[in-house]
Amino acid sequence: MKLKEFEGRRVVVTGAGGGLGSALVALFAERGANVTGCDRTEPPLAGLPLAARWTFDLADGAAAEKAAAALVEAEGAPDILINNAGWTRAETFADLSGEATAHEIGLNLTGVMRFSDPVVRAMAARGAGSIVFISSVNALQHFGNPAYAAAKAGINAYARALAVEYGRDGVRANVVCPGSIRTPAWEHRLARDPGIMARLKGLYPLGRIVDTNEVAEAAAFLASERASGITGAVLPVDAGLTAGSLPFIDAVLAEKDRG
Repeated sequence: MKLKEFEGRRVVVTGAGGGLGSALVALFAERGANVTGCDRTEPPLAGLPLAARWTFDLADGAAAEKAAAALVEAEGAPDILINNAGWTRAETFADLSGEATAHEIGLNLTGVMRFSDPVVRAMAARGAGSIVFISSVNALQHFGNPAYAAAKAGINAYARALAVEYGRDGVRANVVCPGSIRTPAWEHRLARDPGIMARLKGLYPLGRIVDTNEVAEAAAFLASERASGITGAVLPVDAGLTAGSLPFIDAVLAEKDRG
């Protein structure tokens, strides 16, 4: 028998049409939730088990805030908000311009905050709510994508602020920091370098990267009553990447074994 821990709960998922977003939607819907999916356009949401659909551009902060207020007015405060949407293309400082920096910060931090604000206030007014942010290991250590990393570090700080300031109003806020996940977001890198995935796996202590279901399970746990005493937490789901450097051990410390 499948676990129906979210029976009757309303869950909002941003970036619902993406690789991780669709896994989040499927998991929550399978476990009984009424899921509202948000994305920039309608086509990515087609075919998903959604109770409602909302489209807006998260990079447009004013539009994101307006959409959130309209969503709350139409549907009431959700029980759970999964802030999943995010995007990056500026992989090193050489790729960054003022415009690219503003776009990535606007989409990955400012837009997320402006969308969250009306939802959080509605949750607090009701006296209950759970928010999970999908951040990144880039917020914990530097793996490239400097503007995206700065934005995701801001998300971690924002989640802690919500946890501290809204905790007495019954609102919890937590963060999942995934490592690399094989989603369509990797296609541009694979097109440029088909061997990148094999090299990538060598960086991870588990010898592989995580999949969308593993990240969705972590988000579901933090969103659920099983995590009722957890708020302000940052949970890496990264196959051990941020635990330490396996390549360092292989390249330096293992020298004595080869000598």
